[in-house]
Amino acid sequence: MKVRYFAWMKRTVGLAEEEVTLPADVTTVGELVAWLRQRSGGHAEALAEGAAFGAAVDKRTVPFDAKLAGAQEVAFFPPFTGG
Repeated sequence: MKVRYFAWMKRTVGLAEEEVTLPADVTTVGELVAWLRQRSGGHAEALAEGAAFGAAVDKRTVPFDAKLAGAQEVAFFPPFTGG
């Protein structure tokens, strides 16, 4: 699965994207976040509990309880506004 990071999250993690193979017990976006936090200090900082960021699975914004089954890509991005 491809994991992508945008804006300040990309700078903090140190990567724009990475390919990961998920453990069997990682089935939701929230579980993915918890698992990714363990990869590096940058991951832990960018994906910290309480940090404001959103997620998209295969280019669709999703809540953190969204299932990952069959997903090709997950993206993380900071909050944004329109107008």
